[in-house]
Amino acid sequence: MAVYNSKSTKAEEFINHEHILEILAYAQEHKDDLEMMEEILEKGRKYDGLSYKEAMTLLECEDPQIIEKIFALGKEIKEHFYGNRIVMFAPLYLSNYCVNGCVYCPYHGQNKTIPRKKLTQEEIKQEVIALQDMGHKRLALEAGEHPKENPIEYILESIKTIYSIKHKNGAIRRVNVNIAATSVEEYKMLKDAGIGTYILFQETYNKESYEALHPTGPKSDYAYHTEAMDRAMQAGIDDVGCGVLFGLENYKYDFVGMLMHAHHLEETYGCGPHTISVPRIRPADDIDPDTFDNGVPDDVFKRIVAVLRIAVPYTGMIMSTRESEKVRRECLEIGITQISGGSRTSVGGYTEEERHDDTAQFDVEDTRTLAEVVDWMIDLGYVPSFCTACYREGRTGDRFMHLLKTGQIANICQPNALMTLKEFLMDYASEETHKKGDEIIAKRLAMIPNEKVRAITEEHLAEIEAGNRDFRF
Repeated sequence: MAVYNSKSTKAEEFINHEHILEILAYAQEHKDDLEMMEEILEKGRKYDGLSYKEAMTLLECEDPQIIEKIFALGKEIKEHFYGNRIVMFAPLYLSNYCVNGCVYCPYHGQNKTIPRKKLTQEEIKQEVIALQDMGHKRLALEAGEHPKENPIEYILESIKTIYSIKHKNGAIRRVNVNIAATSVEEYKMLKDAGIGTYILFQETYNKESYEALHPTGPKSDYAYHTEAMDRAMQAGIDDVGCGVLFGLENYKYDFVGMLMHAHHLEETYGCGPHTISVPRIRPADDIDPDTFDNGVPDDVFKRIVAVLRIAVPYTGMIMSTRESEKVRRECLEIGITQISGGSRTSVGGYTEEERHDDTAQFDVEDTRTLAEVVDWMIDLGYVPSFCTACYREGRTGDRFMHLLKTGQIANICQPNALMTLKEFLMDYASEETHKKGDEIIAKRLAMIPNEKVRAITEEHLAEIEAGNRDFRF
């Protein structure tokens, strides 16, 4: 029997089944101990995170007053570290060819009804121009796992193509990559290609459930998949993004597993995940979410988001267009720091005049355009940020975390957010959005702590107004 060891590089030791069951039993036993909950919340108020044991115990508590305090602390921590900035991105699906047998994904190799499609480099160029014309600066690259159709050479060529395209004032400045687990050698290739974050969802950390959900294909190897972040870190990629697909397995098990994984990366490599994603299972081509009996209701989902924010205060948290406008609004307040906008989850979807989802990986709940999402966020008091500066300035991994922990991020991320929002307002926004956006920029400019940084930001904003682009701290 495997023994828990957070610094081991063996999946069944750093994600240990028996240890997770112990944590779940402990949390269940102490869920009504309100004095303990207050102590955990008090620790959280130090802005230094919680252990996965403390976080699960807090999540288990059903007391209404404690739950309200969880939401309030999630909001407080988010505002302390991230202010009102929300990073914007879009997924770009390159290919839905896949050899895996994942039972929750319509790309699975046994699906004979979904049309298969793979973008050529020219088609990628047209997709990127369409994304640039919306105002996007940051993409998350997606592709099914297929050694013949989607080899690493195709992914690398696609990244090169994306970075090369400059259309009007548009440019994709950061390409994050969400592709199948691979080798140290291929992670080095991705690093050399200039990717931002390497993202890989675990789907579920329960080994038995994982193997049942992935009956065939390379992804069926639980250990190889779970140890992928270790190989990426060993290859020099220090910005990695974790996530599970809530609804596949009992959410409590996966909540602990995900935080245990974050703890393992922090303990072993000195830096935890750059981002954590929180998708819930959605309908798709031949996938019915009702066939999975672990669905997470909205009220529990919100608590998951808030407790994650308290437990990993330095980690970016991502929510996609899988979720509704209402859920996204509520979760932005208590922990989410990155959202997608105007997303198409089908291959070639951005160049289609009408939304066709015949090659989509999942149904989109929030179907608004990027411009509509930006306008909505400004109305809510947020600064939509298209910033990619830290990645391009080499502030990744522990260097980024240091800036966050010391508070210096306020003199870097806030100015960069304001300048990239100004670019969007000048190039892509309606007159009404432009006016509202300028008002929030003026308000937030005055709140930049460092006087010299504030003055330089003001100068750059004037230069952007005059037609220049791409300033950054």
